Amino acid sequence: KIFLTALAIIDDLGAIIVIALFYGGGVKALFLLGAALVIALLWILNHKKVPFGRYHFLLGLLLWYLVFNSGIHATIAGVLFAFMVPTKMLSQLEHRFHNYVNFGILPIFALANTAIIIQLSMIPELTGILSIGIILGLFAGKPLGVLLACWIMVKARIAELPRDIGWLQMTGAGILAGIGFTMSIFITCLAFKDADTQDIGKIAILLSAVASIIAAVVWFGGIAAIRKSPE
Repeated sequence: KIFLTALAIIDDLGAIIVIALFYGGGVKALFLLGAALVIALLWILNHKKVPFGRYHFLLGLLLWYLVFNSGIHATIAGVLFAFMVPTKMLSQLEHRFHNYVNFGILPIFALANTAIIIQLSMIPELTGILSIGIILGLFAGKPLGVLLACWIMVKARIAELPRDIGWLQMTGAGILAGIGFTMSIFITCLAFKDADTQDIGKIAILLSAVASIIAAVVWFGGIAAIRKSPE
């Protein structure tokens, strides 16, 4: 569970970097310089041990405005601001914002980016190159990528598998990695301007997530059955 949670976080950070690099506008140096100064001010506040509070949040809003106008996608501002949160405050802030994020921000984000108008004319498109590419990337590419990266790390002695965890369980974790859909849908909305194409991409992403859930249940169910077998 810890591995999959960490993987989900790193996966989202990677998606945000892709968004920042490839889906922004023309870069404006003056706004980038302003954003750098705001980050420096946040670092100074932390260095001076100023309690994390209103000044940090006001600078965070200013950072978002500057990054938004710099030509780099504004999602990177959230990541930069998160890096400026003092480590000792993380647990406290996590509990403080837990309900707001999970029951407010995330549902609004998911609904706003997943709103799909399903039409019968879309059904043939679900067998097109776009849909097949998305489904293969999430349903097959994610497990292969996760498993291959882990295998390389273990063979190179950079990491080791957790106790009582084998490659069957790691394969299942890779399959579960295909259930993430929020950042995929976000990138779809940025990559395609045509509403119908966006909807087809969103449906393919959701189908991949459902397929990953079913495959993971079957996979881990099979592992459990093998372990319970008298043989």
